[in-house]
Amino acid sequence: MHIGLIGGIGPAATDFYYRRLISTFASRKAALELTIVHADAPTLVANLASNDAGAQVAIYERLTNRLVAAGAECVVITSVAGHFCVAPFKMVSPLPVVDMIVEVGRAIEKRGLKRIGILGTRTVMNTRFYGAVASAEIIPPSGQDLDDVHEAYVAMATAGVVTEAQRLVFNTVSRKLLNEEGAEAIMLGGTDLALAFNQPDSPFPLVDCAGIHVDAIVRLAIS
Repeated sequence: MHIGLIGGIGPAATDFYYRRLISTFASRKAALELTIVHADAPTLVANLASNDAGAQVAIYERLTNRLVAAGAECVVITSVAGHFCVAPFKMVSPLPVVDMIVEVGRAIEKRGLKRIGILGTRTVMNTRFYGAVASAEIIPPSGQDLDDVHEAYVAMATAGVVTEAQRLVFNTVSRKLLNEEGAEAIMLGGTDLALAFNQPDSPFPLVDCAGIHVDAIVRLAIS
């Protein structure tokens, strides 16, 4: 299956998807057919902040038509924040959409987790991952911690690199959610958090949304 990625939102997330798809297909000795189109991260952040689903869906639809022309057979939004409008996008998309929200919900239920802290943009945290996880309670940071995580995340995602100050914010808030709120794991509710966390080396359990998404793409493409 020819995979189509909507990338650029942000650049580090696109790099994560690209590298992980390459390595996974290589490990399975399978041929990878892939086309990436570029969406603009600041535009996404602005549409997310104003909850302008229509504007973002129009961008996705235009980019997906490019993927169709390139021969893609499915489309992937490489951003958790970018899924704020996935439902209306799925209604108009010219290609089947591999929906991260659905796949993460399934993975959490399979793991049997019941209390999960979340990091990401303000919208993703406040909506508790868009209210899409029925099998577990999603716990966002509170007060200033939520604002600090949002600001650190948006700056990191736009730049495509993580600073030590940003990494400290993510780790400090994660430990509060684990130690004070009883979270069993931390959800990486932003695909660019791959810059700050490496699942094999993490001192606490993670729900790696981008990793779960890529695994679902691979299953679909290879099957």
